[in-house]
This record gives sequence, structure tokens and C-alpha cells, in this order.
Amino acid sequence: MTAGPSAMGTPDLQAPLAAGVWTLAGDRLIINERGGPATILVPTEQVRLLAVELPLANRAKRLGALPFAIEDMIAEPVESVHLALGEEISPKRYLVGVVRHDIMARWTEIAEEAGLGHAAMVPDALALPRPSEGAWAVELAGDRAVVRAGDGTGFALPASLLQSAWQSAGNPPATAYGAPLPDEMMAGQGVSTGAALSAPALDLRQGIYAHRRAHTNVWRRLAWIAALGAAAHVVIATADTLMLRAIADRRAAETRALVATAAPGATIGPDLVGGVTNLLPAGSTAPEIFLPLLTRVSGALGPLAGAVTVRTMTFQANTLTMDVEGNEPGLGARIDAALKASRVPATVTNAADGSVRITASGA
Repeated sequence: MTAGPSAMGTPDLQAPLAAGVWTLAGDRLIINERGGPATILVPTEQVRLLAVELPLANRAKRLGALPFAIEDMIAEPVESVHLALGEEISPKRYLVGVVRHDIMARWTEIAEEAGLGHAAMVPDALALPRPSEGAWAVELAGDRAVVRAGDGTGFALPASLLQSAWQSAGNPPATAYGAPLPDEMMAGQGVSTGAALSAPALDLRQGIYAHRRAHTNVWRRLAWIAALGAAAHVVIATADTLMLRAIADRRAAETRALVATAAPGATIGPDLVGGVTNLLPAGSTAPEIFLPLLTRVSGALGPLAGAVTVRTMTFQANTLTMDVEGNEPGLGARIDAALKASRVPATVTNAADGSVRITASGA
């Protein structure tokens, strides 16, 4: 992805125009590459990257309709998250970043205190080159793996989960950028040129977190945007939301027609997604549910990556089941606390052999 971090550590606070690529590790900024546009790579574990259909005429309308387009794709209340609109990754489909306001506010504060308030803030998965459709670009480093998918999105997860995730996603061809991958995954070795960061596909510094050089009160601006957002909600709901609803209704009708052809006699009730999912054969995958759910679970388990080994992982319908093991006492309780802290809907049970089963739902 980038050259290894140097020992420079945090930037000179007297150099507000610091350039180069920086990595945010905890509350510390570390220089990766000197020179070029100032860019801060933030951990993808804390950013949901989505491909969202927004068939609207201009950016202003797309931004206005964005909360309605993604509210069924995330578990958190839409008011609690920052939404950043990225590049068009296919006709009428756009890359969208979702990150909690408290996390984004802290990242912005760190950047501005370090003299990097002007820097682009990019999830580190987007520093990888975008692979061809249906393929993966993977950077494996230590106990962490970062993946960019062919649809332009990406995610990060503990290295111990990478191979299981790859199998559940249908064994996509994977190109390594960093440490070699397991033989069955390895489709080739790539060399990153840094071109992905010269014009990043997504900059999280938008809206109330837009680039600025002077420190400002982020929370005061949050109050303003919440009030404005409530007023805008009513206006937008009578315009662009109707268009999105029409699209959803049309797709529902097309799906019901397809089910009627493929499974004569099957009855699909009001719950279209649940009804169609129940018709899927055992072992089939639903990437639009699986990858976001796996991203959330792996992100929650990130702090425990060194203490957890994945034994098995299965995905059926909208449920991810993962059996893990470790040598630390109270591992089940720690996993349960980590999932609850990240608001992941999951149950944790301890087995007699000392392993822990995680059952997470994408509903």
C-alpha cells in the first residue's frame, strides 16, 4: 500500500502545510511517505464502505438523498453517523463512507492539532489499487488484513479471518500487496504505485468535518448540522425520497416476478428480503449482507486479534456463525463486551471444549 512508517512520529506542530502520507495509529500520526498531497490513512475497521445507488442529477441532490438511501444498510441511527460521498464507481452508483460522529470528531481534532487540518482523510483500504470486477486486492501485514474489492468498496479484518472470509465470498482472485497470501488465495503479487491516493476515491473530510486549518469547535457545528438536518429531512422526503422509493418498488416487483419463474408455487409475503433469503439453498452466500456483517464483526474483534483464532466460519441466510478459540481466561466475556461496544447484534456462547461461538445477524 505504502512504504513502511518511519520513526518521525507525529508531525511538526509548527508546519501546518506538512505533506505526505500519514497513518493514524490510535491517537498518533506516523509518516509513511514524504512529499505529495497531504493524506491521512485511517483504519477501515471503523469506516463502513458502501456502494449506494443514487440516480440523481447533481451532487447536492445526491447528498440530500444519501441518509434515506443508506438508512436500511446500517444498524446505527443515521443521525449518529457521518456520511461522506465518494466517487462514482459504476453508473449511478457511488462510494459512501459511514463513520460514527464521535470517532470522526476525534480524528479531525488529532489532524488539526498536528497541523494536518488540510489533509485528505482516507480509509486505508482505499490506498490499495482497485482490482477488476469480482477480484480482491489484499494487504496482509502482521495480524491485520486490508481488502479492496472489485466493486470499489473495501474492508479490514483480523488476518486470522481472511481465508474464511475469502471462501465465504466465493474464492475471488486475490492479488497481494504486502506479505504473500495463502497459496490457494494467491492470484498474483502486485506493486502499489501510490496512484490511488493522488486522487482518492473518498475523502471523509466533508460537511461539518471539511478541511480547515484553524481549530474549531466540532461539537458546536454538530448541533447546527443536526438542526439543519431535521429541517431538510421534511423537504427532501417529499422529493428525492419518492424517486428512491419508486426504484425500490420496481426492483421488488422484478424480484417477485423472478421468484415466480424460478420457484413456482413459492409464496413471498410482505417481507421480501426474508422470503427470498429463505428460498436460497443451504451454503449460499449473499455478499450484500455477508461482507458488511463480517466487516462489523471483525472490526469489533480487532482489539482481540492477537488473542483469538478462528476455527470455523459459516454464513447461511443472513446469519454469520463463527467458532473461535483462545488461551486467555474470560475470552467469551471479552468478545461479548467488544461486540456490544460496537453495537453488533450477536450472541456469544461458551462451548465445553473452551471455544466460543459467535452468532451475528445481518437483519
